[in-house]
Amino acid sequence: MSYKPPYTITPKITNLVAQISEAIGSYYAHENLRLHRVNRIKTIHGTLAIEGNTLSTEQVTAVLEGKPVVAPINEVQEVRNALKAYELLDTLDPCKVDDLLKAHATMEAGLIDEIGCFRKGGAGVVSGKTVIHYAPDAERVPFLVNDLFEWLRTTDEHPLIASCVFHYEFEFIHPFADGNGRTGRLWQTLILSRWRPIFKNLPIENIVYKYQKEYYKAIAVSGGKAGCTPFVEFILGVIAETLTTQEITRKTTQEIILEAIARNPSITRAELAEVVGISPDGVKYHLQKLAKSGRLKRVGSTRRGEWVIGRQEFRKRNFYRPFSKVCHRPVFTRYGLYDSLSQFDEPLFVGAHIPVLEIDSDHLCRHFFAVGDAEPHNQIVHKTIDGAHG
Repeated sequence: MSYKPPYTITPKITNLVAQISEAIGSYYAHENLRLHRVNRIKTIHGTLAIEGNTLSTEQVTAVLEGKPVVAPINEVQEVRNALKAYELLDTLDPCKVDDLLKAHATMEAGLIDEIGCFRKGGAGVVSGKTVIHYAPDAERVPFLVNDLFEWLRTTDEHPLIASCVFHYEFEFIHPFADGNGRTGRLWQTLILSRWRPIFKNLPIENIVYKYQKEYYKAIAVSGGKAGCTPFVEFILGVIAETLTTQEITRKTTQEIILEAIARNPSITRAELAEVVGISPDGVKYHLQKLAKSGRLKRVGSTRRGEWVIGRQEFRKRNFYRPFSKVCHRPVFTRYGLYDSLSQFDEPLFVGAHIPVLEIDSDHLCRHFFAVGDAEPHNQIVHKTIDGAHG
């Protein structure tokens, strides 16, 4: 019979999962390299500070930038190792024990002798000077770890819950001579990032550090009949707080969809799903809502057609800046529905072809100016309404 960690799905867990899922659906991790860097620094500082590392966020930043830092050599090495370990997130498989050993070897390089291998002696979880948990015997570790990874591979549990359960069970086993806490927190981030990539750039560890005493208490009170339920509730609460306090760009799912369509009107539902981070059925639901509200329209066939953004929505998004009014009739163009062509001259998207719309007595034409082109490229607009010729 396969191993199943003991825990209970409480109303609190259910509510937190719903709360986090809703928050994730309302947030978009903007491709802001500065913000990613700031959050990575917070993550490294938090996960190491829990273990007693005394470097400040400013010193962690200095290490990241390759600047000299006046601090204990081993603590500087811990920072360097953690930075390298988190850079591995995209290459690691959360269900492979070998990848866990690789991550641990990176996290503990130059700090201890037993890196990338299971411990050979006793171990325990220590809070301050108090041992709050004695780990299983060393000879049982490989079997316990394999059982845990097999459960992770096969479980149907929600990733939020599964990642918390794994985190606790990992700390319970305490498979390494050192670095169990930081490796366990890294692995939970890895599991969550496979569900929603945004978790790679959320400094959950920083909030755990904020509640360090509660973190160790949750570990201490878990076990027995309740299993790891108290720990799962605690970590889910931390994740929820991280989302509500995080400095990330808040955009609704529909806003992300509209921006993606503005860049590529021919984008498919599957491609939108990848951009937004939800299922194709979820994208379909939002597209239907956008169409019903008049913010979006499909022109042409399902396979070869294009999306058209409504005029008011286009203006609100300010994708283009206004120029002189040249047309009074409503017109469908590839970029939206307009009652005039007075809205646009050049796009905010640098490097793309710049559509400039003009009208004569017989035809509505679109001119494309590519960056560096001396002459426009004429192209007849195919969709018009209310008598405008196409």
